Amino acid sequence: MPLQFDNRFINELPGDPETGPRRRQVEAAAWSSVTPTPVAAPRLLAWSHEMAAELGFDPAQIASQEFAELMAGNRLLPDMQPYAANYGGHQFGNWAGQLGDGRAISLGEVIAASGKRWELQLKGAGPTPYSRTADGRAVLRSSIREFLCSEAMHHLGIPTTRALSLVASGEPVVRDMFYDGHPRPEPGAIVCRVAPSFLRFGNFELPASRNDLALLRQLVEFCIDRDYPQLQGQGEALYGQWFEQICIRTAQMIAGWMRVGFVHGVMNTDNMSVLGLTIDYGPYGWIDDYDPEWTPNTTDAGGRRYRFGWQSRVAYWNLGRLAQALSLLFTDVAPLQRGLEAYVSHWDRAERDNVAGKLGIDMAGPRDMAAMQRLQDLLQAGEVDMTLFFRALIQVQADEAPDLAAELELFQPAFYDPDKRDAIASDLQQWLQAYRQRLRDDALESAQRQQKMRQANPKYVLRNYLAQQVIDRAEQGDVSGIGELLEVMRNPYQEQPGREAFAQRRPDWARDKAGCSMLSCSS
Repeated sequence: MPLQFDNRFINELPGDPETGPRRRQVEAAAWSSVTPTPVAAPRLLAWSHEMAAELGFDPAQIASQEFAELMAGNRLLPDMQPYAANYGGHQFGNWAGQLGDGRAISLGEVIAASGKRWELQLKGAGPTPYSRTADGRAVLRSSIREFLCSEAMHHLGIPTTRALSLVASGEPVVRDMFYDGHPRPEPGAIVCRVAPSFLRFGNFELPASRNDLALLRQLVEFCIDRDYPQLQGQGEALYGQWFEQICIRTAQMIAGWMRVGFVHGVMNTDNMSVLGLTIDYGPYGWIDDYDPEWTPNTTDAGGRRYRFGWQSRVAYWNLGRLAQALSLLFTDVAPLQRGLEAYVSHWDRAERDNVAGKLGIDMAGPRDMAAMQRLQDLLQAGEVDMTLFFRALIQVQADEAPDLAAELELFQPAFYDPDKRDAIASDLQQWLQAYRQRLRDDALESAQRQQKMRQANPKYVLRNYLAQQVIDRAEQGDVSGIGELLEVMRNPYQEQPGREAFAQRRPDWARDKAGCSMLSCSS
């Protein structure tokens, strides 16, 4: 297999002196050596052509049984040095102590022919010292969701971890999907996910919580040297630059989520990447009818901490927890405060860019921001599909003034409830009249506007019901839907004639169906 390993993480950071998966508290160490637990009958279900090409795999190698065994953890290459990372985190706003990779085992860091660094990590590869009471495995349904969403987000242009492969384990995994006391066996699977780094806020929070300044400083300097080599300076000044870059990248990532209607669902600090990547695809969801109060996570249903409209605030709070951890390395916290201020300013700028892109205007000013807020209020009140509405908005012409019936017909596919449609019809028409006037006053020509809107407003997103349909088929033995849906998501901004069925609003049967509305953390 064509992989050149580097493995800087374990070669340059202190490791756990004990090996193996025995559950334990691990002190003064960034990682623990642990080997994937072999599975009964590994079988490749799906793979990413782009990621395989980047790593140097050809189709014949992908099709081999050796590849399936490698991506299941049954086989290791000579330079692989598998380990699980040690980190902590705040979960739902509360400090949870040591967490770590409970079912993810990294195989090592690969340097691709392009010169890029990629860490290969198997999710669902068996127990680690951080598994606590769990078995370290993952079920097919959650593995399909992670595989598809990793690649879908990449093709949407949003920073994310990637997925190389999805492998069936050939073994059942017992899970209580709804946490209602009714566990059942489900098909098991393993995803090979890939990223330049899987370092999280929690990697730095844990040593800080233990007052282990030596490990904390070592982690910071390692991350800067490996993942932020463009930064110059030393000591606190360098650390401050680094934290500011994390804040900026986080703001850009969250803005991407909001633009396309993605809801992470479990934004704990152990699920926040220091590279500003979307990481850990668990009970995520996609906005169908526009609702800033919606969360896809059943565990979050009461407090709705991680609801769609709060994601930018939660990211800021999480950055505050990272700053608190890093403050142990600073004599003056002013650089950390500047980083948090940079998050706010870059988020504001990215939000304006989002509005300009979604509305198709040159630049968004205060009146445009207010107009977008008014539109969002109408979309929520009218139970309007976010993706379909903004895609239809591309067709509005500045020099046309159709009657109400004709104009509503343009947006008809985006409405879920006829009564709510009728309730907002007059107000929506007034908004559209003002919008057409705004377009007439804008610097962009019609063709430029439409192109800008097509690049900001996807036609295809990984709606929960689409993923669930694929999961239902796969659990019955038909895995062809995984590749079909992935192929659609590879070109989310294009029309794709013949695939219109993948760009329809959520059907009524999916409103309350498990996996199509809300999901649990069970996987």
